[in-house]
Amino acid sequence: MLPGALALCSALALSGCTSGSSSSASAAGSSGATATPSVTNQLQDDYEKVIADVLPSVVQITTGSGLGSGIVYDDKGDIVTNAHVVGSATTFQVSLANSTSQLAATLVGSYPDDDLAVVRLSSPPGGLRPAVFGDSGKVEVGQITLAMGSPLGLSSSVTQGIVSATGRTVTEPQGGGSPGATIGNMVQTSAAINPGNSGGALVNLSGQVIGINTLAAVDPELNGGAATGIGFAIPSATITNIADQLISSGKVTNSGRAALGVTVQPYYGGTYQPAGVAIVSVSAGGPAAAAGLQAGDVITQIGSTQITTVNSLTTALASLSPGSKTTVTYTRAGASKTAEVTLGTLGS
Repeated sequence: MLPGALALCSALALSGCTSGSSSSASAAGSSGATATPSVTNQLQDDYEKVIADVLPSVVQITTGSGLGSGIVYDDKGDIVTNAHVVGSATTFQVSLANSTSQLAATLVGSYPDDDLAVVRLSSPPGGLRPAVFGDSGKVEVGQITLAMGSPLGLSSSVTQGIVSATGRTVTEPQGGGSPGATIGNMVQTSAAINPGNSGGALVNLSGQVIGINTLAAVDPELNGGAATGIGFAIPSATITNIADQLISSGKVTNSGRAALGVTVQPYYGGTYQPAGVAIVSVSAGGPAAAAGLQAGDVITQIGSTQITTVNSLTTALASLSPGSKTTVTYTRAGASKTAEVTLGTLGS
């Protein structure tokens, strides 16, 4: 949202990207010359159709502190966006695509753990165009994507790229309205994502929303400048799960995210360096309690992943699924122990 870009601040290793090799002289016959414009025109037609179908479902959301984007979720006036777009606000002004008028909206609910929120138009106009949400589980690397939103306040803007990777677990930086969530299964895209794009739609060429544009990476060598072509979107499966619960009850009771059922705090070793997370309390009847974990235990490993900080624990759990089993390594009274835990579900 504006002002201030939401950006991934950790250093990222950048991999090269090359285009396909050019046609050889022997292949550049008359058939190749006639086929290329046809293919190009078809792709352009596909782009134009998707934009015409989906862009009317993408809106601009304005708060007292900035602006972002959103996606029309249903014909009742519900709009899904990022939690960091709404921030602490409860009332908003919403501009529909290709419209200069602003409509009043109020907060339905926010779920910062997945950086998602729903706002509702106070007086929904006729002809709202709810977006169609696709199956993010079927997203493949290399698929063409279009990112739609209001980058830098330029409403109804579209950029294009591909799906660069799937299944990314990304931790947002805190501050600037960002809840600092750790989100799993994110879609990485090369489509440009800039401040104001947050909450907008990442769309495939079938006209389906496969994600919500959420953040872009930062290249530390550019003094915090955006790393070109590295953006992340929350997958559609997470969007629909959270949005449906917020619309139904205003809260989330089944996030689809794995949980141990503990509250923790940082733990520092003898050299005053992060050395794990100390369990402060254990939820009665929860996964950790069932496995015999207790307050005072220090978790040092989840599966094969070393745990040194609260953030590393959150990241490890974000890559796992509720109901799966994992081995938790911990120390109690100076002795190292292990426990097999069947993970539960993180609620609100």
